[in-house]
Amino acid sequence: MTACARCLFQRCLCSEIPTVATRTRVVIVRHHLERTRSSNTGRLAHFALPNSALVDHGAREGVAVLPPLDGGAVLFPAGGAELVEPPRTLIVLDASWSQARRMFRKLDALRGLPVFQLREAPVAARRLRAAPAEGMVSTIEAIAAALDQLEGARTGEPLRRLFEVAVERAAATGRRL
Repeated sequence: MTACARCLFQRCLCSEIPTVATRTRVVIVRHHLERTRSSNTGRLAHFALPNSALVDHGAREGVAVLPPLDGGAVLFPAGGAELVEPPRTLIVLDASWSQARRMFRKLDALRGLPVFQLREAPVAARRLRAAPAEGMVSTIEAIAAALDQLEGARTGEPLRRLFEVAVERAAATGRRL
């Protein structure tokens, strides 16, 4: 079975991708190794969020060139300046946990930006990839939780449902989850 060229799933998810309108602009900075992985949920979030941008970082792309980040904050579990007011732009690092930590430290465009931390991110029972520790979530789950915090509970629900469908479709192809 051939994978969909857009969503990269063997059982195409494209018809399941919702449109989630948000006030908050979401800039997803994706590590170049994630570009061809079907388990990359940043891509799915970008497809669902019209007010988003997807920027690749590393390899041939070099250092990510980010759009203007006025009023921006980085979604990250720790570090950075104190967040005083809700960000207009949320910068999300889309990578493995170790890659994301390195990106956070090395991307000059992120230096000095406040950090937006999740109060709580519900962890799905089934995953596309193993998390390195308890309570860690995928990119799409983190974006959903951040949007709930910033724009009101349930804003991220369509993204969570999309993630559930992605996990179901991956499992239906025999992929070990």
